[in-house]
Amino acid sequence: MLLAIDTSAGTSVAVVDGPDRVLAQLDEPDTRSHAERIGTLIAAALADAGVTPREIDAVAAGLGPGPFTGLRVGIAAARAFALGIGRPVVGVPAHEAVALDRPGPVLVVTDARRRELAWSGFGTASDSALASGGGVDARLPRLVRGPELVLAADADALFAALAAESGPLAGAERIDAPVIPAGPLGLLAERHRTAGSASSVLEPLYLRAPDVTLSAGPKRVTA
Repeated sequence: MLLAIDTSAGTSVAVVDGPDRVLAQLDEPDTRSHAERIGTLIAAALADAGVTPREIDAVAAGLGPGPFTGLRVGIAAARAFALGIGRPVVGVPAHEAVALDRPGPVLVVTDARRRELAWSGFGTASDSALASGGGVDARLPRLVRGPELVLAADADALFAALAAESGPLAGAERIDAPVIPAGPLGLLAERHRTAGSASSVLEPLYLRAPDVTLSAGPKRVTA
């Protein structure tokens, strides 16, 4: 069993059993209460699934894209939980979870704030070289483009143009996700583990530079 945590939009926690079964999932759409809610949601998800922390085999963390503060709460929680039970942690791009098991090409969209949207384009399984082998590998989303930022005012025109073009995003469905569901995130992590493509690198996907940066040298002090 695997515990999945995502805080790239709202907060979502889930427990999954294998690559196709979600035992429990709890969501909090508020984007400003990650730190306050994450512990409660983890405990509640485990209780709803009827499992103890020691029964968890691995922990999955959503890597975004998303705002800095929200992302680091979920990743830190996943690291801490995995360390506490002595289990591995898996990093999963959050937009992949929304695209999981979609029948056609999709454009996954999340709020990046500052009047911008974060988006990723995914092709169908038939577009993927993995599909030729069948099995669980064929059910991994295929990233075609992104993640990228777009001004909210320009998004409709961009997505309409992408869907109208020939190619892997032709006819793509737009999916706006207010919360990244941790259930599909966990299923995706389990499929990556089965396929041997799981990554333990927890590098957040930030699409803009931080507001505060370190200076190049020591600050000059004058009397």
